[in-house]
Amino acid sequence: MTYHYTPRGVCSRDIAVDVEDGTIRRIEFRGGCHGNLQGISRLVEGMPVEEAIRRLEGIRCGGKPTSCPDQLAKALRESL
Repeated sequence: MTYHYTPRGVCSRDIAVDVEDGTIRRIEFRGGCHGNLQGISRLVEGMPVEEAIRRLEGIRCGGKPTSCPDQLAKALRESL
């Protein structure tokens, strides 16, 4: 099942998350820096959700209080 999350405070407009049995199967960002977000997506695919959250949560972008990786961690947490 695909879970959609609307990020806040970043350039991306939507994050689609597929999780199966606690493992990330697919991540797709819409909007934002395509190459970087595609790279992040490929790195976390196949990773346990809790591990991805642990690694990504709290990452900031410049002076912003959040980032696309941080928003992905929020999306993953909500998808559980």
